[in-house]
Amino acid sequence: MNIEKLKLKEDRDRKKHWKKWGPYLTDRQWGTVREDYSPDGSAWENVTHDDARSKAYRWGEEGIGGICDHKQKLCFAWAFWNGKDPMLKERFFGLTGNQGNHGEDVKELYYYLDSSPTHSYMKMLYKYPQAEFPYKSLLEENARRSKKDPEFEIIDTGVFDENAYYDIFLEYAKHDVEDIVCKATIHNRGKEDQELWVIPTLWFRKNWFTGQESYMPRFTKEENNTVGAFLPKSGNYTFSFSEEPELVFCDNETNRERLYNIENQKKYLKDAVNDYVIHGDKKHLNPNAVGTKASAIYKITIPAESSKTVTVRMAHEKSAGGLDSADEVIENRKKDCDDFYAELQGRVRDKEMVNIQRQAFGGMMWTKQFYYYNVERWLEGDPGRYVPPKERKKGRNTHWRHLQNYDIISMPDKWEYPWYAAWDLAFHCIPLARLDPDFAKDQLILLLNDWYMHPNGQIPAYEWNFGDVNPPVHAWAVLRVFQIDLKYNGKPDYDFLERAFHKLIQNFTWWVNQKDSEGKNIFEGGFLGLDNISVFDRSNPEKFSGRLEQADATSWMAMFALNMLRISLDLSNHNKVYQHTATKFIEHFLYIAGAMANIKGDSISLWDEQDKFFYDILHMDGQEPEMMKVKSIVGIIPMFAVEPIREEMFENLPEFKKRLDFFLKEKPKLAALVSSWIEPGKNKRRLFSLLRGQKMKSILNKLLDEKEFLSPYGIRSLSKYHEKNPYSVNLNGVEHSIKYTPGESDTVMFGGNSNWRGPIWFPINFLIIESLKKFNFYYGGNFAIEYPTGSGKHMTLDMVAKELSLRLIKIFKQDKDGKRAVYGLNERFRNDPHFKDYILFYEYFNGDTGEGLGASHQTGWTGLVAELIHKVYKEEETVHDPFTLFRI
Repeated sequence: MNIEKLKLKEDRDRKKHWKKWGPYLTDRQWGTVREDYSPDGSAWENVTHDDARSKAYRWGEEGIGGICDHKQKLCFAWAFWNGKDPMLKERFFGLTGNQGNHGEDVKELYYYLDSSPTHSYMKMLYKYPQAEFPYKSLLEENARRSKKDPEFEIIDTGVFDENAYYDIFLEYAKHDVEDIVCKATIHNRGKEDQELWVIPTLWFRKNWFTGQESYMPRFTKEENNTVGAFLPKSGNYTFSFSEEPELVFCDNETNRERLYNIENQKKYLKDAVNDYVIHGDKKHLNPNAVGTKASAIYKITIPAESSKTVTVRMAHEKSAGGLDSADEVIENRKKDCDDFYAELQGRVRDKEMVNIQRQAFGGMMWTKQFYYYNVERWLEGDPGRYVPPKERKKGRNTHWRHLQNYDIISMPDKWEYPWYAAWDLAFHCIPLARLDPDFAKDQLILLLNDWYMHPNGQIPAYEWNFGDVNPPVHAWAVLRVFQIDLKYNGKPDYDFLERAFHKLIQNFTWWVNQKDSEGKNIFEGGFLGLDNISVFDRSNPEKFSGRLEQADATSWMAMFALNMLRISLDLSNHNKVYQHTATKFIEHFLYIAGAMANIKGDSISLWDEQDKFFYDILHMDGQEPEMMKVKSIVGIIPMFAVEPIREEMFENLPEFKKRLDFFLKEKPKLAALVSSWIEPGKNKRRLFSLLRGQKMKSILNKLLDEKEFLSPYGIRSLSKYHEKNPYSVNLNGVEHSIKYTPGESDTVMFGGNSNWRGPIWFPINFLIIESLKKFNFYYGGNFAIEYPTGSGKHMTLDMVAKELSLRLIKIFKQDKDGKRAVYGLNERFRNDPHFKDYILFYEYFNGDTGEGLGASHQTGWTGLVAELIHKVYKEEETVHDPFTLFRI
């Protein structure tokens, strides 16, 4: 067992808390809902980037490449100044949702390069211009551009021309749990010597006003290069700095005079270091060298095309080796990290694939965040501070007073989405389980805890509106992580599966009670995280005096039912009592299948026999139901409701088999919907699916058609057919239309910062691939499909799944000319040796070119590329447990 795995085991067994410190500091705290105390809920405008240097936050902290403890009591991050900017570079800059022509967007260049699961070694890169940072031009040019124009990025401003920038590599290495080396290696890529201020900074999250701490934490100067830190309950820490920088102290307190034009209550303020470095103003620095914030100021000259380093060592007790052994600690931990990944990636033979996968894993590790949000306290306010406006009592998240979050959580993107999102997190946990299955399991359980899940059974969606509805993929993720963990540890974790299952039953019941308005097993989920997938906002069909029966919401519920069936059967292997819940979920599934196929004949079917595709149905008062004939992934999602089950499982569960046989006999029309249930498939497997063979072939013909859904880089979210054939519908005299749009959104629906009208999205593609593999488990080599449609070439379904995986991976992989599709036509990113091997994992990708779009650091669900690479190289491995079907 390699050293990193030993540390994971020590952490799991609570022998040593190796994960106590990590990259849990967010990239952006300003502009979040938690810090918003405005009467109108305008979070973006309530605390701005310009405010941030002077504002002491209530709920969390931010920084560049920072770390903190798991409760975020003590924080460390890096700040820089090139001598020209109007403020210190203490945090990443970006545009708010109202400033960007395509929504919120970070306007910096940084890359998460590496991290071990315990964060014993971490590395990232930040590219900082030597010219004045182009804050003004980024704001003005993006404001000038319309939805039809591309975003104006920092690389477009010219500040990186002539290599006039710094490559700043930030590394962390743990000698012990709380003995950490922090190192910045700054490369001057330009052709002239440059001066740079490097300012490693320490501070305490401000919680002393809440009464949680009986004593104030403090930093004090101990020696010329040493700062001591005292933290109640945690004790004393020592921070040793290389050489002898200038040490300055202030407090993490708001500058009220600057922000609100009212008298300051405190003398030593958060922005004091900024004012001192930029303006030489010392009035808010503490001359007694004590405070709740401390910085070491280095003014260094870096020769042209050369580098210099700054090193800091943090220890709970003074390190035996001090700074002299810092480089040795870094090298040792880097070797441990290399050994861990060498074992994990042992079968990945292509060096390009190794690089892509390792950076994807690194990004997933870096995007963990300490997330603190107590909705009751947020609504009511704190004694003597932040009295919320009365409008808040009827505003955002008022029905979630029970919610109390105080945990390390996997974020979609720590700048653009620095808050958890339920369905994002489900996808995160698949690749996370390869690295650290305990963390993946904990994440899934977290959202099911009583202080997260609503008492009515709803899982919180995301910070902007916990009551919004995401696709119910949590059960799928629980099942997949259970299976991966079985492979990792060699034994099934039934405690995890059972605990999750009981809470998932509550969530399933919430869906049945809340989203099936007429009790017909046809569901109305709303936008379901697919933003502008429809011609209108699906969360508000009532504005047209109607209601919407959704093919995707109903299909997600069929998938949910089969996931719960599968979990019930696995648990029945552990405890036969779960046979009864298995019966419940198979009946739910069959009734949903019947509703979609219009078995009762009292409503229009979601399946269109003419087009051979599934569509949403709009019911408007006083009018005939109208089928919304948009060829989108809404009609693909029925594929996901599929489960092949081995015959011997039923022989071991006689009560379930008896009830199933009776139900299928009594409900022959429903039984006929289950794809070839009576006929055993490969290895005597039986198949539950919404799609019988012909329906599946019809959908796959469109899915695998390059003139429709099949892109060179995966499956598009909307058929390319709609490029020349837009769909339009007139509702109450207003024309609504939808057209294939392969790149960024040209609508304002849901802010316009993401687009489901053509681009490629990893989570949907991943589920398509998984579904094809499941179908292949049943059909084996007896079911071949033309791929691509019209090519005359046929493949088995598992071969098609592999081909789709390779198309998705190709987004990031260098082609024969050394170019990566993810970077579009940007020659700098594609050819420059200081750029081309660093990869950004975007939110979604152009449906025609594969160019990355949206949030640029969404290693969360785009990190699924690491799992695709894993599967491509481990296709021949199978799990030998008879009740676990996946090749994992």
